[in-house]
Amino acid sequence: MSTRETIQRMYELLEEAFGPQHWWPGETPFEVMVGAVLTQNTNWTSVEKAIANLKSRGLLSPRKLHELPTPELAQLIRPAGYFNIKAKRLKNLVRFLCDEFDGDLDALFRLSVDELREMLMSVSGVGRETCDSIILYAAGKPTFVVDTYTHRVLVRHDLIDESAGYDEIKEVFESSLPGNVQLFNEFHALLVRVGKLYCRKKPKCAECPLRVTFENEAGYPRGVEDTGAA
Repeated sequence: MSTRETIQRMYELLEEAFGPQHWWPGETPFEVMVGAVLTQNTNWTSVEKAIANLKSRGLLSPRKLHELPTPELAQLIRPAGYFNIKAKRLKNLVRFLCDEFDGDLDALFRLSVDELREMLMSVSGVGRETCDSIILYAAGKPTFVVDTYTHRVLVRHDLIDESAGYDEIKEVFESSLPGNVQLFNEFHALLVRVGKLYCRKKPKCAECPLRVTFENEAGYPRGVEDTGAA
């Protein structure tokens, strides 16, 4: 199969195995943006606790977080870990929103994907994955989100080299799939699901839903033997 066909088949198998993932958990676009920053280097359960703290204080708006002292914000988001760093990153983001768009997310989201990416990436603490998560899940615009699980799955199925960078991996998906928000949303969530359950550092290949199409003669996904992860 070509790379395009392999990527498309991968989606079909994961969708059949896991069904809809209903991502991103968040009641408002701004809550999604906050979650995208807080979820860096932690699990979602911890992020939910931090967001619940902000909600209980009625602080989930760009203007209110902008006015909140950084030390107080840090304590409220403490459950998410790295709370001092993340408080500064959140403050950078809300300062950008208030200074450039008067806190109006609709005005921000009227920008094109390329314009959004350029502006968000200019905010200190907003990296590629966080930026694309905001664009896809908060703005509802088509951009593919790449994370550690995405990289691992593609390496083990011989679709990229281990050294492949974020933008190279992103291009594999975006050149293989229609630019559809719901498709990108579901595929990213499904890759996270298969990564957590099966494509771990020590893979569980025999049980993985992707084994149907991607087994080689030895019975493992192509590339696993070379990763040192087995």
